[in-house]
Amino acid sequence: MKKQFLRMLLIVCFAALGATAKAQSRGAIVVTLPFEFVVSGKTLPAGTYTVSRFSNDTFDGLILRNQENRMSVFVHPVEVESAQAGKLDMRFERIGESHLLSEIETSDHIYTIGVSRSTIMEAKVKQQGGTSASGESGGN
Repeated sequence: MKKQFLRMLLIVCFAALGATAKAQSRGAIVVTLPFEFVVSGKTLPAGTYTVSRFSNDTFDGLILRNQENRMSVFVHPVEVESAQAGKLDMRFERIGESHLLSEIETSDHIYTIGVSRSTIMEAKVKQQGGTSASGESGGN
């Protein structure tokens, strides 16, 4: 009975090590962001996110997951470069109070995220507290 228990324990340990190795091989990082941000046309809340590659192919894209809110978003980079410094970082374009995710750096790669012109324009309108050019003014 003890031998069966030890075998099961070893199998579970090896499975856990395999899952960890798989996450590391895909460049997974965990980051806590104290502000909401915009990526792929979605506004995500502040919180802790796991960032990992969608597949073993570096160019397939990234997944950002927030376990607290059970949210995830697929991010397709417009450019992927090899990382030389091996640091972990996320960079944002800031327009007023809006943070637009523009780059993710893992230990292996730097992923440049395209920020659409419409997303930038929406952030600028939000910053000014007004309506877009197609909106109506409230004057009489």
